[in-house]
Amino acid sequence: QKQRGNNTHILFIMALRASVQRVSRNLPRLMAQAGAARGMATEKQIFNQIQSTKNIKKITSSMKMVSAAKLKGDETRLELAKPFNEWTNALCGKAVHLDDLTKITYEELPQKTLIVPFTSDKGLCGGVNTFVSRSVRDAIGKISAQGKECDVVIIGDKGRSQMSRSFPDKIIRTATDIQSPGNFNLAAALSAELTAAGAMNYDAVMIVYNSYVNAAVYHQYYKVIKPLVVEGEGESMVEYEFEPDVKSEVMTDLYEYMLTSQIFYCFMDGAAAEQSSRMTAMENASKNAGEMIESLTLQYNRARQARITTELIEIISGASALEG
Repeated sequence: QKQRGNNTHILFIMALRASVQRVSRNLPRLMAQAGAARGMATEKQIFNQIQSTKNIKKITSSMKMVSAAKLKGDETRLELAKPFNEWTNALCGKAVHLDDLTKITYEELPQKTLIVPFTSDKGLCGGVNTFVSRSVRDAIGKISAQGKECDVVIIGDKGRSQMSRSFPDKIIRTATDIQSPGNFNLAAALSAELTAAGAMNYDAVMIVYNSYVNAAVYHQYYKVIKPLVVEGEGESMVEYEFEPDVKSEVMTDLYEYMLTSQIFYCFMDGAAAEQSSRMTAMENASKNAGEMIESLTLQYNRARQARITTELIEIISGASALEG
C-alpha cells in the first residue's frame, strides 16, 4: 500500500511537469495573440482619432477662409466710418490706449460713469472678449477704489457670460444677438438702449472696445463721452450762437448724435478686430491639427509595425515547434 502511494505521487508529479511544459511551449503564442489583440484595438482607436482630427482641420480651415472674406468687408466699412466719427474728437477728446493697465488710473472720470464694453456674440475669436472683460474689471476696481460710482451696459453675448461672473451687481442692461454687419441704424438702436438704461443721468459714458490695426494686431481703447455743458464753467461751443432753438435742446440732441456716432465707429472697429482675431485663431488651430495628425500617424504606424512583428514571431514560433 505504501509503494502504491509512492507510485501515485510520482504519476502526479509527472503529469504536473507535462502540463507545465505544455503551458511553457504555448505561452509565447498566447502572449503574442494577446499583444496582437491589444495592438488591433489601439490601432483602431488611433485611426479614428486621426480621422476626427482631419475633420476638425477641414472645419477650422473653412472658418479661416470665411473670416478672411468677412474681414475684407469689415475693413472697407471701417475706413468709411473713420472720417464720419472724426469730428467727435474735438468735443470729447481722443480715445485712450489700454496698453498697460497698471499705468491707467481713470482719474479723469467724473463721479458717476456708465461703462459700455463692446464684445462679440460668437466665440472662437482668440482673446478679443477676454481683453475687454479684463479691462472693464480693472476699471471697475480702480473707479470704486476712488469712491466713484459706475454701472455697466454690455454689448455682446460673450462679454455678458464673462462679466456676469465677475461683477453681476454692476450690470444694469445687456444687448445680444446684434445684427452683423452693422450700420448706422443699428448704432442708433444701441444708443436708444443706452438712453433707456439712463445714460443721460450719468456724468459720462465710457466705451471700451477693440481697435483694428491689421490682420494680426488689434488693441484695446476706451473713450469718455461727457454731456455737453450748456452754461457756466466749461461751457461747450461758446463761439456759436443758436437760433431759433434753445441751446440746451441743441446740446442734448448733439450729445445723443455724438454718442450714436461713437457707437457706430466702435462697432465697426470691433467687428474688424473680431474677424482678424478669428482668422488668426483658426489658422493656429489648423496648424495645431496638422501637427497632431502627424504625431498620431507616427503612433499609428508604430502600432501597426508592432502588430506585424508580433504576428511574424508567432508564425516563426509555430514553425519551430512543428520542427521540434
